[in-house]
Amino acid sequence: MRKYRNLSFISFLLKNAVFLTIICLIMLIGVAMQYSAGGGHWMPRAGKHLFRFIVCMGVMLTIALTDQRFWYAWAYWLYIGVLFLLFFVGLWGGVGMGARRWIGLYIIEIQPSEFMKVALVLVLSRYYCSLNVCERQAPGVHITPLLMVAIPSILVLRQPDLGSALILVGAGFGVIFFAGLQLWKIVASFLLGLCSFPIAWMHLHTYQKKRILIFLNPDQDPLGAGYHLLQSKIALGSAGFWGKGFLKGTQSHLNFLPEKHTDFIFAMLCEEFGFLGGSLLLFLYITLIALSYLMTSTVRGYFGRLMGSGLTFLLFLHVFVNIGMVMGLLPIVGVPLSFVSYGGSSMLSAAIALGFVLNIAHYSTLRLGE
Repeated sequence: MRKYRNLSFISFLLKNAVFLTIICLIMLIGVAMQYSAGGGHWMPRAGKHLFRFIVCMGVMLTIALTDQRFWYAWAYWLYIGVLFLLFFVGLWGGVGMGARRWIGLYIIEIQPSEFMKVALVLVLSRYYCSLNVCERQAPGVHITPLLMVAIPSILVLRQPDLGSALILVGAGFGVIFFAGLQLWKIVASFLLGLCSFPIAWMHLHTYQKKRILIFLNPDQDPLGAGYHLLQSKIALGSAGFWGKGFLKGTQSHLNFLPEKHTDFIFAMLCEEFGFLGGSLLLFLYITLIALSYLMTSTVRGYFGRLMGSGLTFLLFLHVFVNIGMVMGLLPIVGVPLSFVSYGGSSMLSAAIALGFVLNIAHYSTLRLGE
């Protein structure tokens, strides 16, 4: 029996070799960038980044090989559990950089908002799978999912964490759209959101307002709120095609580029490896996203197809928003780059999401939600 299980696990690894190799390549790029951000030293970040990835790979494979019916049965409870953590962190969580986002567990700290992104996709997929085809077309069927999206998004926004809140809303609406919400309703909701922007503006924190204004005109405060974006653009624009070389980035190693190990790590990568290095990382992400979609879009179960689409869109949002804000195409909202930015919670959340993608592909013949 043990021999059969070993062979089964090896065949699973071989079957998903390309998918897992791409993840490892992205991670190795992340380790190299953390090594560079540390000034050519493994500590304090590069070694931890590598160790965390090894642990996350174990979590990913465990999720992938766990019976999908287990996740289907526990979807609501997982969502409620993470929602409880969001309530907890809002009252007693640790404060860092002006935000209350972390729960300290002696040797580690966790950021519940990162795990809510995956839990939200899971619970929304479970909800729609509990309905039959006719019920999915009912007028009020989307009210409960919208509440499922709104409650954690408001809690995360109050921390405050605008970036994670926007990702939650985007991922939630993505699942609802894949479940059958008409496009015109999404457009109408977007227009309604634009109309309510003056009200939302009044409730934004001062630094959040500055980020939006700086996005429109970064030169109005080059040494203050616009400093991050201007330094990022200098790092990107000065790199050329080949870059300045590993450990030779001037903006990053002379400490002009802020948050080079987290939010702006793509700018440091491009400064050192140029257009070629940035394009290579983008190619790996695009391939990973495409494979995630292909692996989950043809499975037999509605639960797997819906969750796979939502998780693929979640990964796309992280890459799109992070690189967009680094390049000045989007406001700076503090979204990490999956597997490359430093941060245990964000890496574990990405590993869990991709673990579910592998799980969906592994149980492709399982009919849940039909």
